[in-house]
Amino acid sequence: MNNVTHGNVFKALEEWAPKQFAYDWDNVGLQVGSYTDETKKILVTLDVLESVVDEAIANETNLIIAHHPLLFKALKNIDFQSVKGKIIKKIIKHDITVYAAHTNLDIANGGINDLLCEALDLVSTKPLVDKQTEKILKLVVFVPVTHAEIVREALGNAGAGHIGEYSHCTFQSEGLGTFKPLEGTNPYIGKENELEKVEECKIETVVKESNLNHVITVMKKAHPYEEVAYDLYPLELAGDSFGLGRIGSFEEPMTLQSLCNKVKKAYQVNYLRVTGDLDQQIKKIAIIGGSGEKYIYQAKRMGADAFITGDVTFHLAQDAKELGLAIIDPGHYIEQIMKKATKKYLMKKFSTIQIFESKIDTDPFQFV
Repeated sequence: MNNVTHGNVFKALEEWAPKQFAYDWDNVGLQVGSYTDETKKILVTLDVLESVVDEAIANETNLIIAHHPLLFKALKNIDFQSVKGKIIKKIIKHDITVYAAHTNLDIANGGINDLLCEALDLVSTKPLVDKQTEKILKLVVFVPVTHAEIVREALGNAGAGHIGEYSHCTFQSEGLGTFKPLEGTNPYIGKENELEKVEECKIETVVKESNLNHVITVMKKAHPYEEVAYDLYPLELAGDSFGLGRIGSFEEPMTLQSLCNKVKKAYQVNYLRVTGDLDQQIKKIAIIGGSGEKYIYQAKRMGADAFITGDVTFHLAQDAKELGLAIIDPGHYIEQIMKKATKKYLMKKFSTIQIFESKIDTDPFQFV
């Protein structure tokens, strides 16, 4: 793909982690920069620190994709001598754009919390905290019979028509379409100012709201008409549930001590904090990347034996212990797992662009 813009990259990321998944207190999307600049190189990072910006400059990178937003709290001024001001000044001076996918990437299928579960080999996972159920729409498009198969296949390949474990689900019926190309048009079929009658196929399928823009774009590209006639209908069908965190199980139980060892290896941490009896058996696990301590009661209600999350405070750790819920706190930095996955995802979309994982350790803590 040539002449990829930052906007193209943002659109691809939002197919994975739609912005509407983010919590209303969050600030996701463009932080600083431009939608229209051509993307030269991409740097993927957990945080946007000045050292990370220096790394981007050294690699001649003009787009930084981060998990934690650079601009999280509203700024009343930009003081170039402040920590944040120095970063913003350097970003602007070097024509770097910064984009953040935060709670939307936490919640998305295949996002951070799923990645954390996969690293531990958890099975039968589902959201720990339901946030929303995705809307399903019916898409109806009218296509000349000669191109029905092409459009129908394009719709299925774009993700339309998924019902349960079945893909490419459609219904079609044939009829007569009429239209009159007006002056200045360039019709695929017919002539200007003459009423045209065409044997057409009506194709009906279902589309997830998060995938709608992509499906429409693909459909129009596959369709032969200059102006595509299509309808969208809201449905009462419930789509997939999306939410924060995950809860799942191991195939076989293990001791809390064994789980701690597994967590350290999977998340590449040397130390962690833990509450509970290290000999107790653990089978069901709740996980929230980042700071999820306020959901200890939800984890307990859903039957978790242990809850893995970062930034746990003293008194909530005590509460969890009294509840009989083991807490494993490997820190906030385990969310760095998003770097490798984001790079892999973007390389599939933009094979001609160089994409780097940041090598800067942005974890502010060390153990002495």
